[in-house]
Amino acid sequence: MLVHLYTTLGCHLCEDALALLNQYQQSHQGILQLAEVEISDSEQLIEQYGIRIPVVKVMSSGAELGWPFDQLTLTDFFSQHLPQ
Repeated sequence: MLVHLYTTLGCHLCEDALALLNQYQQSHQGILQLAEVEISDSEQLIEQYGIRIPVVKVMSSGAELGWPFDQLTLTDFFSQHLPQ
C-alpha cells in the first residue's frame, strides 16, 4: 500500500515520524510502500502541509494523519485506513 510522508529537510519531527513508520513496516512484513515527499519542491505542498508536517497520507483513501502521533496512534490509523 502506497503511503506518503510529507516532510522537509532538517525537520527533526519528520525524522521521528520516519522512524515510527519504519518500525511499523518491520513489524508488518513490509506492507507499506513508503515515499518521502519533500514539500519545499512545490508551493502547493508548502501551502497545504507547511505548518502540519510531518503528515502521513494513505494514497488509496486520501486519509491523513498529522503530527503528533506515536506508534499506537499510527497502528490504529493504519488499521482503519489500510485494506485488511
